[in-house]
Amino acid sequence: MDRTAIEARRNAPLATPSDFSSQAVLEISSALTKLLADAFALYIKTKNFHWHMSGRHFRDYHLMLDEQASQIFAMTDAIAERARKIGGKTLHSIAQISQLQRILDNNSDFVTPGDMLAELKDDNQRLTSFMRQTHELCSEYNDVATTSLLEVWIDETERRSWFLFETTRGAE
Repeated sequence: MDRTAIEARRNAPLATPSDFSSQAVLEISSALTKLLADAFALYIKTKNFHWHMSGRHFRDYHLMLDEQASQIFAMTDAIAERARKIGGKTLHSIAQISQLQRILDNNSDFVTPGDMLAELKDDNQRLTSFMRQTHELCSEYNDVATTSLLEVWIDETERRSWFLFETTRGAE
């Protein structure tokens, strides 16, 4: 292969075969990419609070947040791969995550355990809402595979919200 052919190949657009319309691929993969940015933002925030937890219930909260972070991180590859499977693009960088994320960061030097848990509960509820919106979009395009994945992730996210809610009842 000559240099021109190599360059053309490197710069060729992605061409993953799909039976979805180009509009469906664009809309679904864009929604999934935003969801992926939110998942990474929530993962980092959950790990941040896990690392900076303190207080009487340190061990319980520390372990719960580590478990929740692992569950959130487990979604990320599946989200990105789903966007690619249908012929779309997904995240390329941390900078792109920061541009797309709707889950806000928390860079405070100190956050009380109760505030950490309450903030994560609210963020998980927001993530559930974003997933429902994405589910609705995928349903419109009859993307049953993505809707099926989203249904599982919605259930997992609601469970995290529930645990965080119950833990904040009387949190110190």
